[in-house]
Amino acid sequence: MSSDAKSVYSQQEHLQMKYVGTGHADTSKWEWAVNQHRDTYAAYIGHYSLLAYNSVAENESIGRLKYQYLQKMLSPCGKPPKKEDD
Repeated sequence: MSSDAKSVYSQQEHLQMKYVGTGHADTSKWEWAVNQHRDTYAAYIGHYSLLAYNSVAENESIGRLKYQYLQKMLSPCGKPPKKEDD
């Protein structure tokens, strides 16, 4: 039983190192929100049908929306909160 738990734990660590958005124990709420927003904007840009749907809904051109989403990916949740000193 303990070897199964170690195997699952090591697989989880491997995924967390490989993919940034999976988070880990030290991931803050702000970092998690930034990852979610960036993933969402990347999905909008990467899937033409979502981009076209949003362009019709917002009455903007596809190119303009793509540019706006790229700009929002730079800082989607504003500045990071100040960390408390331990």
